[in-house]
Amino acid sequence: MSRAGRAAAGGTTVAGTVVTGAASAAAARAAYRTLRQHPPAGEQTWTRTNHRGELVTLLEGPAVAVGAIAAEVVGAAVAARLPGRPGQDQLHFSPERTVGSHPSLAMAVAGGGALGFGVLDDLAGSGRRRGLKGHLGALARGEVTTGSVKLAGLAVTGLAGGLLIGGRRSDVLVNAGLIAGGANLLNLFDLRPGRAVKVATLSAGLIAAGGAGGPDRSAGLASVAAPLGAGLALLPEDLAERAMLGDAGANALGAMLGAAAAASLPRSARAGLLAGIVALTVASEKVSFTKVIERTPALRRLDMLGRRPAPPAVAVPSTAAAAVPAVEDDPPDAGQVIRLHGRRGGRHRRVGTGEDRVRSINWLFGLFFRALARQEP
Repeated sequence: MSRAGRAAAGGTTVAGTVVTGAASAAAARAAYRTLRQHPPAGEQTWTRTNHRGELVTLLEGPAVAVGAIAAEVVGAAVAARLPGRPGQDQLHFSPERTVGSHPSLAMAVAGGGALGFGVLDDLAGSGRRRGLKGHLGALARGEVTTGSVKLAGLAVTGLAGGLLIGGRRSDVLVNAGLIAGGANLLNLFDLRPGRAVKVATLSAGLIAAGGAGGPDRSAGLASVAAPLGAGLALLPEDLAERAMLGDAGANALGAMLGAAAAASLPRSARAGLLAGIVALTVASEKVSFTKVIERTPALRRLDMLGRRPAPPAVAVPSTAAAAVPAVEDDPPDAGQVIRLHGRRGGRHRRVGTGEDRVRSINWLFGLFFRALARQEP
């Protein structure tokens, strides 16, 4: 192809990328509006308390996932009908892709599978087991948690996506790890408003830059357009603490970004990225990401960008502080589930209204100040 032909093709790809991102954002906003007006199983099913003890909705997560998946599927279908151009599913983003690979279908499968298992954990998880160690340890003792079911589901979803993207057997395994590992890792950052979406945005930028070294310089950007557009569309709701991604949204965004990396990055970059994902996941079992961010000025500024100011310091009575258990991990941002007809469920311990909710907020503040005291020299 001549230089002019490559430039024209690149311009078309960039234009298509912008359209895909805009369509994804519009679809996510429309899905969020529809879900808020007609929440499945009622609004309280999706209501949680955040790190401040305020009520937020989990419907942001399904809306983000639905918007990104819809834009990816529609974009691939439209591209396939354009005259003189192959469909997006036949675009070999990485020079190592094989004939017959289906990156767009892999993105949809990754996002859809992660969404389904994330919703299961959001609505049916107990929150008594956390992290890989907690869920796998429970499984070793014969206890099947929703978290362990989700981990198995993400592994199957990653393998399906890896097979759809294609490549050698080693490529399939690496790509499966990127999808499943990306889904799990991004969820670990969903502990404060907007943090997971910011991490997803930075990750999308790295994938776009990494994919720029291939034959199609805009391939990386094209691969992340749908999840990035959907995530940014609902970032204002997240930052304003009206909604949160939850497992459903964070898992779906992470899985789709993993699939984008698998479809657009060269083999060496994919292997390095997978090693980084594994290292961060293992580190999360021992290290609090929130504490690392709080202790690093640049990361803290980025984390607070667009967020409401931290709550003012409130004196906690010594008796209340003494009753707070010594917990090293972050308090779960998803908080507790509203009590609904006396039925247990959801990711964390439920709280009621009135005095129960006040006690829960005091518990959160007590935990916060005890953590600060432990950090002092």
